[in-house]
Amino acid sequence: MKFSHKLLYKRFKCLIKVLRQELGFKDFTPPYLAPTTSGPVVLQGVNYASGGGGILNHTGKIFVGRINLDAQLDNFANTINDIILSIGAPAATKLFETSLFSITIGANDFINNYLTPVVSTVEQKLVTPGAFVGALISRFRLQLTRLYNMGARKIVVANVGPIGCIPYQRDINPSAGENCVAYPNQLAQMYNSQLKNLVAELNTNLEGSKFAYADVYHIVDDIIQNYRSFGFENADSSCCYVAGRFGGLIPCGPTSKFCPNRSKYVFWDPYHPTDATNAIIASRLMDGGTDDISPMNIRRLLDL
Repeated sequence: MKFSHKLLYKRFKCLIKVLRQELGFKDFTPPYLAPTTSGPVVLQGVNYASGGGGILNHTGKIFVGRINLDAQLDNFANTINDIILSIGAPAATKLFETSLFSITIGANDFINNYLTPVVSTVEQKLVTPGAFVGALISRFRLQLTRLYNMGARKIVVANVGPIGCIPYQRDINPSAGENCVAYPNQLAQMYNSQLKNLVAELNTNLEGSKFAYADVYHIVDDIIQNYRSFGFENADSSCCYVAGRFGGLIPCGPTSKFCPNRSKYVFWDPYHPTDATNAIIASRLMDGGTDDISPMNIRRLLDL
């Protein structure tokens, strides 16, 4: 059976490509805003992702033109109308029920919002970590419910990875030394705990829904802690770098230097995993046990 993939994701473009290859697709999911993403193309899946965007509308406001999750869902609503016009409402409903929806979002709400140096100083004093995480979960509940109400049934929700281990956080928090930065990871774990409960809640309350909780934090932490056993030589620095002890102070760009072999690095740039890391994550989400993704992996989810 051929599945359509409506992908709303933030940080794992390669991961999504690997998953698509596992399922018989050859290319990246086309972006929503591309002029060629129209007609029969949208029946094979659409990517609504936006760099810098988040669950909260003001996340990433320092970036120009980012599209938050609410706006991504608006764009998906437009796609729904196009599909209904193309194949009719009954066929569209069936298509959405058998499609895989993947959402990887939330890290920017910490990195480019609550934890932004200088800019977030006042917010951190006025809003406790618990209150901020609570606001994220409340908004995400509404967004995931809206996605369900638009016809999605098989939905993979990835949690926030160990953001305290990315080169950027290591470099702006030098007091952590050789270790991951504790506070960002504590925030991620607080959020992830509540997100897992939210996924279970939605599975119970939304009839016919099949949400899967992808524990990216667990997988990436395992890779970092045991990086040599996964074939890596470096687990703390950016392969593409400009400045900083860990190469995390300046985003990767035309003037950057590069490591000799990116497949030996866990991190590609100050924020993102390498292709090699994403391939491991994708494999474990596809076929892993409940420590990696619960209550079932993606392959089992698609067989339902």
